[in-house]
Amino acid sequence: MYRATTFDIQITATPIFAPERSDAGIGRYFWTYTIEIANQGDIQVQLLERFWRITDANGRVETVNGPGVVGETPIIEPGESFSYTSGCSLNTASGLMSGSYRMVDANGRTFDAEIPPFSLDSPMERRILN
Repeated sequence: MYRATTFDIQITATPIFAPERSDAGIGRYFWTYTIEIANQGDIQVQLLERFWRITDANGRVETVNGPGVVGETPIIEPGESFSYTSGCSLNTASGLMSGSYRMVDANGRTFDAEIPPFSLDSPMERRILN
């Protein structure tokens, strides 16, 4: 589990390797990840946009951005949270995801809430210890 807090918005990421959706023979590795966005402040916020930076083990970077998450732009009341699950595939057996959510609070202030960088690891990766 990975966690970051920006302006009372705590984001927790939990990635899980999905072997049933992966095939090392063709270079396809798949993970699901669950994100929880908790409003620890005292003012309502809304998630407007997402920005992802996905890096594979070869250093190839892909960016993904757009409105909301999983088709929603959730409003999160103080003391409440919003969770969703999505997925990511790579051509390598490991990688890294990071990013941010563009948020707006009830006063109209916009800010970017950090998504903590999290590791995409598979048991198919050969590890070498030095």
